Amino acid sequence: MGGAVSAGEDNDELIDNLKEAQYIRTELVEQAFRAIDRADYYLEEFKDNAYKDLAWKHGNIHLSAPCIYSEVMEALDLQPGLSFLNLGSGTGYLSSMVGLILGPFGVNHGVELHSDVIEYAKQKLDFFIKTSDSFDKFEFCEPSFVTGNCLEISPDCTQYDRVYCGAGVQKEHEDYMKSLLKVGGILVMPLEEKLTKITRTGPSAWETKKILAVSFAPLIQPNHADSGKSRLVHLPPVAVRSLQDLARIAIRGTIKKIIHQEAMSKAGNGLKNPPRFKRRRVRRRRMETIVFLDKEVFASRISNPSDDNNNSEDIEEERPEEEETKPSELKPDPPVNFLREKVLSLPLPDPLKYYLLYYREK
Repeated sequence: MGGAVSAGEDNDELIDNLKEAQYIRTELVEQAFRAIDRADYYLEEFKDNAYKDLAWKHGNIHLSAPCIYSEVMEALDLQPGLSFLNLGSGTGYLSSMVGLILGPFGVNHGVELHSDVIEYAKQKLDFFIKTSDSFDKFEFCEPSFVTGNCLEISPDCTQYDRVYCGAGVQKEHEDYMKSLLKVGGILVMPLEEKLTKITRTGPSAWETKKILAVSFAPLIQPNHADSGKSRLVHLPPVAVRSLQDLARIAIRGTIKKIIHQEAMSKAGNGLKNPPRFKRRRVRRRRMETIVFLDKEVFASRISNPSDDNNNSEDIEEERPEEEETKPSELKPDPPVNFLREKVLSLPLPDPLKYYLLYYREK
């Protein structure tokens, strides 16, 4: 079975392939994908498959194919400060990438049916915060997960700016999903075998766009056989951040500005010797067919008229000349975490330093 894009050797190469195939199209989405290593969300014995454009499922743990997640992230049109609801939040991989864009004043909630998957997601979230240097490049909106059936959300819940459902939605549940959305908000979900983007343009006005043909496992219907009663899902309250937390955000932001100013001062006003570019011709191919593992078995990109002349066209692309001579086997040194170094150098008590670093281990 194959995916929409070639397998990568690591997370960055996977993202490069998704960009080349036009699944990742904006800088914000690219930054979020590069910041979180997909392999970190796999069980150790399955990590060899992490950089393939394939879905993965083991028991209740499930990840969609990278090309699906990238189309979802692009369609959601995320911005800092928005509220997001992930229905079927699974491992938390998508919710964490969304949190990198929402920033500290957004809202990031997830509903997951299986309690063991909730625990798995919390472990992965904790691992990301405490060990990833990428975490310090962003102000993060930490996801909150609750256990329950997403078809039983309490009717008095708040509405959200962005909603995603990671399971196939039956037509009879379309209006229910729409009711979770604020006016001006965006809902992305698999509906009638199509990944669908629905924008709420008014109290009862909607715009619908079909993005991609997909096959998802359907939503699991509520089962009231045991008690005969509905088990309402109560989403986390939208809480105001504590003064202590606001202080940490402000201090980290100030330190980042100082680091940036120092870097600009050292670099001067710009590059003294900008790299020369050499044109080379590359052939791009738009992939039409995607095959997935398990229940996500087939997907094909819906044709866009603007792409009709680009299917198999030679394109001139600019590359720095130095790329041609750089040995391909050499890998760059890992980036320095300047924020961490700066915080650790401050004349502060160690507990305060560790608080500013979110008690990170590295």
